[in-house]
Amino acid sequence: MGPQLLADVPAETRQALVVTGDRADLSTGRATLYRDDGSGWLAGPTWPTRNGNRGWSADHRLGDLRSPVGVFTLTAAGGRLPDPGSRLPYDHDGGFTVSGTGFEGEPLAGSFDYVVAIDYNRVPGSTPLDPRRPNGSGRGGGIWLHVDHGGPTHGCVGLRVDDMRELLRALDPALHPVVVMGDAVALAG
Repeated sequence: MGPQLLADVPAETRQALVVTGDRADLSTGRATLYRDDGSGWLAGPTWPTRNGNRGWSADHRLGDLRSPVGVFTLTAAGGRLPDPGSRLPYDHDGGFTVSGTGFEGEPLAGSFDYVVAIDYNRVPGSTPLDPRRPNGSGRGGGIWLHVDHGGPTHGCVGLRVDDMRELLRALDPALHPVVVMGDAVALAG
């Protein structure tokens, strides 16, 4: 991670999920969970991911089909399924549903079984279902870590269901977790 993004990581943060892809136009990548033990950042598990259909954007807009680049706090989780042991506040709600098919014809059902809200254009700490967009609706919102449905997303980051459960159990609000996300060139900047 380059000095510009590193400077955006809050001083109190001791846990960071780094999500990246090799190129700005790719919708696949990987996520690694890091923890700062006081002597430096240690890498934990790495999982395959999917992101926006058109890749990444440093200037995310509603409907651009790109995932936003940046450092964002992680303060709330939820899902259609019961809490698997999350330490983040977890909103178990039937409103976490989606139907239809994705960009590659894959079924979307189950994608919101587990989610972690990415605090991009949202009120931190509120339920992931909160529709408020502090920077206006044109900037998009509703960007989540969620269950991978087998294809690219509208701007969220998808992880396999078992990986989402592991992530939900690992994220610790006492460590002020963030997600650092973007293509390799953007993260190096």
